[in-house]
Order: sequence, then structure tokens, then C-alpha cells
Amino acid sequence: MSTPDEIAELLIHLARAARAEDQDAQLTPAQWTALRFLSRANTASRTPSAFASFHATTRGTATQTLKALELKGLIARGAGQEDGRKVCYDVTAQGRALLAQDPLRDLTGAVAGLPPELFDALARTVPQLVADLARRREAPSFGTCHDCRHFEGRPQQAFCACMARLIAAPEVNQLCINFDSGAAAEPRLRG
Repeated sequence: MSTPDEIAELLIHLARAARAEDQDAQLTPAQWTALRFLSRANTASRTPSAFASFHATTRGTATQTLKALELKGLIARGAGQEDGRKVCYDVTAQGRALLAQDPLRDLTGAVAGLPPELFDALARTVPQLVADLARRREAPSFGTCHDCRHFEGRPQQAFCACMARLIAAPEVNQLCINFDSGAAAEPRLRG
């Protein structure tokens, strides 16, 4: 039987083994993380500050990582930003093409190959561990609208009470910096 220490060490080993695939890749591990994050984040979260929080690094380090991706043509500053002081990034077609060669595809394949009951258990357990660790460290936790206490409505008619705005259907399944699991929150209508 495994102890919490052994399980934690196995999780670290798994992460390191998966990151070892990055060694022969075209990007640094931090750049891969940024590209993955930007491809999965909603518009409000594709900023240097949000990436810094997600990657648990400084805003300066996050900005340098994003600038490197921008210089490689893998991301671009988003068009139509409401606030000129806020920088928001979008993944370019070249960036999306590179993501198709993501070095994490072996780990993704291993996860996809799990029996359904183990996949479902992992899908429930890992976000819970991430949220608990974030709470213990008083750091932001990321998640999608469906599991956020700010989410109101259904995916096709969604509203974020935190940002006080309607959420476009594609953004409902994207990562958000404003995510709050709200363990004590009332259940929300889902559809």
C-alpha cells in the first residue's frame, strides 16, 4: 500500500518523466507550458500575469517566456483589446501546428489508454489535488466555468458573475484565472 509521501513522489517522477520529452523539443519546458496554457485559456486569462500565476513564477519571467514565443511567431498580441494597458495573447496558426507535435503526447496517450474507471477517477482526483495545493499555498487555482462558483446558466447561455459578463460558448471549457471551486457554494444549473 502506498503512503501519501510515496504517491507525491510518484507524481513528481511522472511530471519529470513527461518533461524529459521536452529535451529534444523546439521549445524550453517553460515555453511549452506557456503555449499549452494560452491554447487552453479564455480571453481574460491569456495575459502575462495569469500565465505567471498558472506557472507559479514571477511576472517578469512569464513575460520573457511569452516574448520568446512571440519572437518565434507562435503567439501574437490579441486584437481588439478593451484596455490598451493589458496585454493579451493568442496562439497563431504556427503555434497550433507546433502543438500538434507536443512532447507530452506520450503522456496524453497513456492517460487516454487508461480503463474508463481509472480515467474517471484521475479526472476527478487531479483537479482536486491542484485546488487543494493552491489553497494551501494561497495561490490562484485554475479551472473551467463548469466547475466554478461564478458560473451561471448553461454552456450556450453562460454568465460569469465574477467578470459580470456573458461567456462565449467556446470559453466555457477554457482555463480561467478567476476560477473559484467554491467548495461551499450552492450547486449551479448545468446543461
